[in-house]
Amino acid sequence: MEINSFSSLCDDFYIDMYINTELDLPTQRDTVLAFFERVQKQFPSLSRFYRRSENEYCLEEDRYIGQHSWITLERDRVGSGVVNPSSFEIAYYQDKVVLELVPYMLGVNHLDIDSLDIGFVMDFDCMGIHDEVIADALLGSSAFNCLLDMPDARPIIFSPFIVVALSEDKCTQARISVESKTSIYKPWNRMRNPDEAISLSMTIRQHPQAGEKFNALKSFENQCRLAEEIMSEKIVPNLVRPLTEAIAQKRLT
Repeated sequence: MEINSFSSLCDDFYIDMYINTELDLPTQRDTVLAFFERVQKQFPSLSRFYRRSENEYCLEEDRYIGQHSWITLERDRVGSGVVNPSSFEIAYYQDKVVLELVPYMLGVNHLDIDSLDIGFVMDFDCMGIHDEVIADALLGSSAFNCLLDMPDARPIIFSPFIVVALSEDKCTQARISVESKTSIYKPWNRMRNPDEAISLSMTIRQHPQAGEKFNALKSFENQCRLAEEIMSEKIVPNLVRPLTEAIAQKRLT
């Protein structure tokens, strides 16, 4: 599927990458600034730099333009992401630049990488109570659905999450979640706050394999291929389309 096939099914579409490290990343002022300055030379539109919290930094584009990019440096991970990218190539190119820079600018080598994540995220604006919408879409004829047959029963927490091993050694994993933003204490508040969205996330995580030197760029390319295939063949027909149908039905009631 082309990227437009994904973005047309949701209100916002994200592609992100995280390099998760075993050791804490550098926090020295000169090192942090040098890394982001080097990034900005490659991507001049990333012009807003700020510290989110202690030892967490972000460089991003203007987030009010619909499509925007960001790069983060946290205690034990480096992140790169694009919101509503116009092509896979645009998102992947930024990620590859970060992967090429971190060994030289931050001292992250193959020994230090705990895992590499490639994530596809879809946000769906929803005015209804999220947990009920997700349950309507995904419970179907499953065994859990019998609980809703009880008098006055209604789901107030329903955010399914599953991790599936994709390799015999379990080093390659698919992590899928559907997240409700409705509060368990005041679920009716969601009716008055349209700013939150139901989030569907699919992440391909790769851990280094025992006895092999981890090649982050090679792994990245394979993970991107897997992510696109699983989204097209599994996530869209079985999760995304039922969700969009349930949300559309909720808008009519």
